[in-house]
Amino acid sequence: MSENWRRAGWAGAVIGVVAAGAAAGVAVERITVGRGVRRKARLALDAAGDYGSLRGTAGAAYAEDGTELHYEVEEPAQDAERARPGLRPSTEPAPTVVFCHGYCLAQDSWHFQRAAVRGTVRAVYWDQRSHGRSARGFAQADGEPVTIDCLGRDLKAVIDAAAPEGPLILVGHSMGGMTIMALADQYPDLVRDRVVGVALVGTSSGRLGEVTYGLPAVGLGAVRRILPPVLKVLGSQVELVERGRRATADLFAGMVKLYSFGAPREVDPGVARFAERLIEHTPIDVVAEFYPAFQAHDKTDALQRFGDIPVTVIAGDHDMITPAAHSQAIKDALPAAELVVLERAGHLMMLEYPETVTGLLLELFARTGAVPAAANVGGHGRRTAGSPPQPGAAAGSGPAGT
Repeated sequence: MSENWRRAGWAGAVIGVVAAGAAAGVAVERITVGRGVRRKARLALDAAGDYGSLRGTAGAAYAEDGTELHYEVEEPAQDAERARPGLRPSTEPAPTVVFCHGYCLAQDSWHFQRAAVRGTVRAVYWDQRSHGRSARGFAQADGEPVTIDCLGRDLKAVIDAAAPEGPLILVGHSMGGMTIMALADQYPDLVRDRVVGVALVGTSSGRLGEVTYGLPAVGLGAVRRILPPVLKVLGSQVELVERGRRATADLFAGMVKLYSFGAPREVDPGVARFAERLIEHTPIDVVAEFYPAFQAHDKTDALQRFGDIPVTVIAGDHDMITPAAHSQAIKDALPAAELVVLERAGHLMMLEYPETVTGLLLELFARTGAVPAAANVGGHGRRTAGSPPQPGAAAGSGPAGT
């Protein structure tokens, strides 16, 4: 067995999950429970939950390298008040809200927010290249590395196809937020002329190479030393690595829950399984393909493109993938932005605390005139009975409670 394969044996899971950043985490299930029982439980949760089932009108945009990017549009219901006889309809176009998902996820990660705003705003949900229903990146098949700038250009292609005119509100989680920053960096005129609001959820403008993922310094150093050779192995032996990931499904589920949620024991099992399913559907070679782009990501200067528009920054104080300090750095670059740090929230805060995140987004939409009044998620996706209520939140320069 080669040295690379020996390294991949124990480090592959770290890279495939911890490095699969936007994703990761579930506390490891008891080893006393049979694997078959746990597998049946996962299948039961898949069948019982409707998470990720919402669909809109499908369309396709094409990136500069020809990659097909899948998007879906949800149109608002007709405004009953404006439709009354004798009232003239508004001539101003309503904003389109474009939702950008994170690394190793897909547009369905916005399930709860999508359920809340259906019929209220015009919304576009899309799958980033090599994720969800979008095609694998053509340029990457030819050996070209993924860059955050490339993702920004992909977003421009989706906007051109799905929302070619009218005001825009851009909402991005993790890698999706970085994609929005890359769009602003490369298309400043578009931002100036059309973007009326931005929400950056659990994301970063740079310096991701300093993130420890909750690992001790010694362990982190070891992972970073072996990262390049292991990534090369993972990307070249997809089938073998995927079989290994399936064989360690219980460990994978535990990692997903641990890194995704701030209070993993209190998350609805169906929601936890939904997060796991989103992440496990990302092929391991895509995980390996995208990871280097984050180390090179630096869009702090591009944030200034948003200086004159409403910006909401949302962070989780238990986020080990893009820690709250990274949201604070965005706030420092944009003093007028609203920063909200959610207590006991992890990286997938839009799934862990859907009502809170949705409420903050709706407040931003109302500030831009996109919605006349707030909507809510109702009981959909609430935390399990007997668990603590939605988290406290603090706006300003530091985490909640400080």
